[in-house]
Amino acid sequence: MKKLNIPASFDRIAETWSPHIAARVNGQEVRLAKIHGEFEWHAHDGVEEAFFVVRGGFTMRFRDKDVAMEEGDFIVAPAGVEHMPVAEEECWIMLIENAGTVNTGGNQSERTKTDLPEL
Repeated sequence: MKKLNIPASFDRIAETWSPHIAARVNGQEVRLAKIHGEFEWHAHDGVEEAFFVVRGGFTMRFRDKDVAMEEGDFIVAPAGVEHMPVAEEECWIMLIENAGTVNTGGNQSERTKTDLPEL
């Protein structure tokens, strides 16, 4: 058991779009990430992905609509649905998803992260 202060944990994350594992719960990972700029279109087959805005804001783009996300907002990207986060300024997010879920879904790119660091 360990206690973790979520906002203070972002001080330990230097790179944007680089998720860090904050905790593991029942086969899920709670991840923290700083985002800035545009990610890439991707989907997670068979896996939902939850986003909670800790600080700042971003736009969650789906193929059929954009959703403005502000501090304190929570959204779930449904399994298999393409999405792309876009942050005009640095934003801090918490993600909840199945352990081992690749951040770029089925895509492999320079932004693909495996073997995530733990906080």
